[in-house]
Amino acid sequence: MSASTISRALAKHPRISVKTCELVQKTAAVMNYRPNHLASNLRRGKGKLIGVIIPRINRHFFSHAIAGMEAITNPAGYNLMICQTNEDFESEQQSLQTLINNRVDGIIVSVASGTRTTKHFKAAIDEEIPLLFFDRVMEELDTDRVVNDNFAGAYAVTKHLIEQGFHKIMHLAGPRHINVYKHRYTGYLKAMEEADLEVSPEMVIDDCLTRDKGEQFAEKLCDSGNLPDAIFSASDYSALGVLLVLKKRGINVPSDIGLAGFANEPFTEFLEPSITTLEQFGEDMGQSVARMLIDRLESKEEKKFTSSVSFKPQLIIRESTIKNKI
Repeated sequence: MSASTISRALAKHPRISVKTCELVQKTAAVMNYRPNHLASNLRRGKGKLIGVIIPRINRHFFSHAIAGMEAITNPAGYNLMICQTNEDFESEQQSLQTLINNRVDGIIVSVASGTRTTKHFKAAIDEEIPLLFFDRVMEELDTDRVVNDNFAGAYAVTKHLIEQGFHKIMHLAGPRHINVYKHRYTGYLKAMEEADLEVSPEMVIDDCLTRDKGEQFAEKLCDSGNLPDAIFSASDYSALGVLLVLKKRGINVPSDIGLAGFANEPFTEFLEPSITTLEQFGEDMGQSVARMLIDRLESKEEKKFTSSVSFKPQLIIRESTIKNKI
């Protein structure tokens, strides 16, 4: 039989006799044949494949963002090809090229902390592959994006600490060339300035986002004897490291030091004391960016303007900052 007859028989095309369809399908089952949907889609000009590049898949936010994306892409007939950079710029470059080589229909990116240039993203733009960013974005690129209002979130948690009577508040910051950490830092600064509270250079600790770095910072802080009133961390993980050391040293949270994080990682609710943090709505953001990309892919009209959606993080007040009853 010809390839076209077999193809029609597998699809049970009405032009093919029942006898031929049954013979082809029985033979396909014996041979354990499986159709290559990717090749079929590529022949039609679309692979129905979306590339996703994220820093770390094991983070609560990113895993929920992917779940949100799949809730939109799967019913629409698209599959995700997920790449993890582990915060490494070269891995991000390689992942981007892999997705381009696999002829994905679109690419969704949250940039690695090691990324400081946009040059590699222009390869996708030159190939006319729709490129969207979420959470961590390259602000200088004019692309569709979905972000959190990290400034508002950091401002809210810092203001809460101040209202609880904490005044000497340290900030554990991330790399400020990344938009999310830059905006968390500026939100913290704004709340401190409005309350006429001093922020000296020693009160901001750069690149302190992991549990290990949080523990190292807290050990040095305790050894110095110069303790702050409170600590606001740009990451729940470094807040966890700080809490473990403070408990080991016999320093009470929140009576001696208030402590707040960012991201609402699941462990923050179950610690003793539970940690005040901010919910980022990862699943909702994933749905939003996936919907935005599919709309762009399936729109019959050329979209001349880029879109931007912003989510406001929700302050979740827990035991680690409640010095005064509210």
